[in-house]
Amino acid sequence: MNRRKELQQMYKELKTEAGVYQIRNTVNGKIFIDTLRNVKSINGRQGLLGMGTHLNRQLQEEWKQYGADAFAFEFLETFEVKDEPFFDVKDELKKREAKWIEQLQPYDERGYHKRKSN
Repeated sequence: MNRRKELQQMYKELKTEAGVYQIRNTVNGKIFIDTLRNVKSINGRQGLLGMGTHLNRQLQEEWKQYGADAFAFEFLETFEVKDEPFFDVKDELKKREAKWIEQLQPYDERGYHKRKSN
């Protein structure tokens, strides 16, 4: 039982990293930018595409067309999730994602995002 408590304590002390990543189509260069509250869950995102259930239909279609080997998952930025009362990881991810979208402009032939209409 002591070992179990020790492992639980170690797990609690592990720092969670959140991040912004891109899925890059290596055939046509298009990118899709998204965020993760825990970077270790990146395989789940790959799984969505593999199962055909990703929300971005264009990305999903090209995944089906070119296959998994034609796509690279790359982190653009990661940061430690702070265990503080006023730290909002969701808000922080939204700001960082917006910064990367502004910087990389993943629209039209460059990416899978749709421009927001005013």
